[in-house]
Amino acid sequence: MSDALVLGRVVGEVIDYFTPSVKMTVTYSSIKQQVYNGHEMFPSQVTQKPKVEVLGGDMRSFFTLIMTDPDVPGPSDPYLREHLHWIVTDIPGTTDASFGKEVVNYEIPRPNIGIHRFVFLLFKQKRRQTEMSVPASRDRFNTRKFAEENDLGLPVAAVFFNAQRETAARRR
Repeated sequence: MSDALVLGRVVGEVIDYFTPSVKMTVTYSSIKQQVYNGHEMFPSQVTQKPKVEVLGGDMRSFFTLIMTDPDVPGPSDPYLREHLHWIVTDIPGTTDASFGKEVVNYEIPRPNIGIHRFVFLLFKQKRRQTEMSVPASRDRFNTRKFAEENDLGLPVAAVFFNAQRETAARRR
């Protein structure tokens, strides 16, 4: 288990302890940089949906990707946690998210107060999803509840980055 997920309170606040069993990479083409746990990125760098590669399983395995922000409206009082940013289902193993079914379209991270964590979680599906319960709202999303309702179990991979509101000077 990545200590960074524990130290970053992703394990505990968003998901329960799990053992990674699949490798996942998340890369934003605008900066040609892979996402690593706890690294800071600017909202202006993450406006386009990233390439999310599943480097495990096989073409008969299917995965669900969830991107969420557990720090809404701010990390010191996240009473609206979590805010859902993206869901892709039916991603075949050894491919990337573009081969899956986008259930909830990508929403650009826009943190207003403090430093927010943006978490990518990968779940292995027991079978191809014909019907998935789509959240009624992006607000007050609950990853654990969603995984339970859709029989996803614990994640098989996770990574997160930090972002905060950019000042005008930073955008130059």
